[in-house]
Amino acid sequence: LEVPQFWPLVEIQCSPDLRFFLCSMYTPICLPDYTKPLPPCRSVCERAKAGCSPIMQQYGFAWPERMSCDSLPVLGDTEVLCMGYNRTEATTLPPFFGKPTRPAKDAAKNLTPLSGQRPSGLDCGRTCKCKAPLIPISKESHPLYNRIRTGQVPNCAIPCYQPYFTQDEKTFATFWIGLWSILCFLSTSTTVATFLIDMERFKYPERPIIFLSACYLFVSVGYIVRLVAGHANVACNPEHHHIHYETTGPALCTVVFLLLYFFGMASSIWWVILSLTWFLAAGMKWGNEAIASYAQYFHLAAWLIPSAKSIAVLALSSVDGDPVAGVCYVGNQSLENLRGFVLAPLVVYLFTGSLFLLAGFVSLFRIRSVIKQGGTKTDKLEKLMIRIGIFTVLYTVPATIVIACYIYEQHNREAWERAQNCSCPGDPLRPKPDYAIFMLKYFMCLVVGITSGVWIWSGKTLESWRR
Repeated sequence: LEVPQFWPLVEIQCSPDLRFFLCSMYTPICLPDYTKPLPPCRSVCERAKAGCSPIMQQYGFAWPERMSCDSLPVLGDTEVLCMGYNRTEATTLPPFFGKPTRPAKDAAKNLTPLSGQRPSGLDCGRTCKCKAPLIPISKESHPLYNRIRTGQVPNCAIPCYQPYFTQDEKTFATFWIGLWSILCFLSTSTTVATFLIDMERFKYPERPIIFLSACYLFVSVGYIVRLVAGHANVACNPEHHHIHYETTGPALCTVVFLLLYFFGMASSIWWVILSLTWFLAAGMKWGNEAIASYAQYFHLAAWLIPSAKSIAVLALSSVDGDPVAGVCYVGNQSLENLRGFVLAPLVVYLFTGSLFLLAGFVSLFRIRSVIKQGGTKTDKLEKLMIRIGIFTVLYTVPATIVIACYIYEQHNREAWERAQNCSCPGDPLRPKPDYAIFMLKYFMCLVVGITSGVWIWSGKTLESWRR
């Protein structure tokens, strides 16, 4: 209860020694061969007090009696050991601090461990090194020797399973991804089967929904393959027990990558095409036959672009393992690949499709107002607008959330790795990934496939199956 009261002082860095002093006071190091208490040294306390006590006095707080520097041992005392390290630079900051803009309680609530930055004086006397459960690569014969780094440490590999999550969280992740992949498979397979039974029913401009659903069918198969084969067999190097790096194989890893990446990117392009066909129908007044005459160009774009990107990833040996989901993808271990092969295309597709949708909706509202002025009923048009609106939300919201999750990951991944390899033991501000955000990402990657079945939920579908 006492420690959070000092967090606002840590936050404004009134003294670079304060956090070390608080950690050594409230969570002292325990040594197996030394049974006595190991308090901080008096010099550490005095430096922390010199920097922070003046600010505390501004708000009527005195330096706590329990933290009296006089009661602490002096560095170098042969009778009593203490925690301390040599410092020669000034430890108090220039007096430019104004009053904090929020109370101490609010500051403690809003203090979130995302930056991975540490006060300049807090290094615990340690250098960054490859710490367990991360796996050091020491043999020059290892194929990744001098080719990878984790948290500023060269020749340090991520283990097969995500090191930041508990065993219960890892188990739930398998259940969570498996559940939604199976539901996605059932929904999309029903949609595709309905289309194959009655192909004439689904004409342009809504036919791209069927191809989008087919793409998600194969994406769900990729996750189901991982579910059947197992995390380690898909995403991990069996010889060295770390995640796959910069690879084009083995075959199972490559198959899962192609199912997830190729069909995932193809689904995004089919959504852009869907938005385009709706715009042509609503805004440009094109008929079904006119739009269908360009179908071969739609297929060329939807399959050729993901093919080129998939070939590029394989040619550059950029496939790597996902230690959370246990699948092979691109950008799990390389931020450059994540930005170039995943984030940038998704942003471009979402932006382009949204422009077509916006233009289409504007045109639909204009048509509706003109028809109403002429005294004609607009029930069918309004139903079409509602269905388009629902499916637009059902795609754009998950796509936006997935992009946001990737941005969160690429922005913080280096800080998580540094915290693993460079932080002090027991650091209360040690950053780690938010488990819920990762689970949200995998859910949103599959939910569009589940909701694509909304388009076929009607009495006509039952009639098609009866025939």
